[in-house]
Amino acid sequence: MKFKIHSDISYKVSLPTTFIFNVHALRTASQQIIEESLIVTPPITIEEFSYNSDTSRFVRLKADEQTSFTISYTATVDTNYKVIEQGHELQTVPVVELDGDIIPFLFPSRYCQSDKLQKLAYKEFGKIENVYSKVLAITDWIYNNVAYVSGSTDSQTSAIDTLIERAGVCRDFAHLGIALCRALSIPARYFTGYAFKLNPPDFHACFEAYIGGNWIIFDATRLVPLNGLVKIATGRDAADAAVCSIFGNAVSTQINVECIALENNFEPFWYDKNSLKGLSFQ
Repeated sequence: MKFKIHSDISYKVSLPTTFIFNVHALRTASQQIIEESLIVTPPITIEEFSYNSDTSRFVRLKADEQTSFTISYTATVDTNYKVIEQGHELQTVPVVELDGDIIPFLFPSRYCQSDKLQKLAYKEFGKIENVYSKVLAITDWIYNNVAYVSGSTDSQTSAIDTLIERAGVCRDFAHLGIALCRALSIPARYFTGYAFKLNPPDFHACFEAYIGGNWIIFDATRLVPLNGLVKIATGRDAADAAVCSIFGNAVSTQINVECIALENNFEPFWYDKNSLKGLSFQ
């Protein structure tokens, strides 16, 4: 499925400030970039780089004091997802058999304090045998017990905070889902991207759980179809996949995000509890 994605982010800078942006669509086996452009207005020298096996694409720039600028990214992306059927591919992989690059997604992280949620996780979901059904139950529980409230949290909000306040945005829903999965020894990671028909338009966050050798996507907000996502980055939590990290003194003055389907035959994919089919963007 082809999508056209676009983002404009404007900043007002008070002192010399370095920015690291993470707005590019990721190049993967399931995601081909047909064309793309990145423009900074007024022009500022940028440096593109990646790390950690190219799981993110970054842009670094330094803005002079008392200036304003806008960074604009536009791309046409062709996504290719895989539907994972019920059976062996939806079974858990024992920790002893996990590859080394999966192991870090079992550990607690800054925003996902899974070690503090084990009692709750086992009480609510421990008796569910099928691991895919277990993660689906986690997403349903979050949807039914946490209110989606725009502006209700900030960059310091963690999974524990969301559990206490019972309110948050997509970032917080993802962190809580990740923490509950890890509390049950299910590897889980943060996913950020562009989302088709997200209202109001913005960058979107959800999470992936490692099941049967596949990273399968889950979204407790239920705000967008799962096959309407364009991946920007994955990580342990939002600290690894922030759209912008600021080192200095600056404030965002405007943000505009778009994700448009370019084909008329788009068929939204939602979870079917009866058939147990998962979706993977590996």
